[in-house]
Amino acid sequence: MTVLQILRVAADERFEVLAYCLMPDHVHAVVIAHAETSHLERFVRLAKQRSGFAFTRMTGRRLWQESYFDRTIRNVQELPSLVEYFIRNPVRAGLVEDPADYPYWGSQRYCREELLEFVTSGPRV
Repeated sequence: MTVLQILRVAADERFEVLAYCLMPDHVHAVVIAHAETSHLERFVRLAKQRSGFAFTRMTGRRLWQESYFDRTIRNVQELPSLVEYFIRNPVRAGLVEDPADYPYWGSQRYCREELLEFVTSGPRV
């Protein structure tokens, strides 16, 4: 449900989620703006608002912290290592032994197998 809400907001706000990984206490994402009207702050606010509302209705618990951290990627060569960091985060956190066993990472552009290939072969953005 959380991923679906984030992806809906991305489409509405003209962003593409190149890669994401939802962890129990945070989320990592690489997003690409596709319009002059695409504003990261608005995207993050709406994505947190809509996904947080849905999560709270289902669980009765709060999902998101107040703020967020962002980083601008200026060199496409950084993407493979960044996406690999996302994908391997559940392993480092002790949630799974193999990234393929963790169901909460993916992409709007690539299937999971393509993301794994991407981190080993380099950028194709």
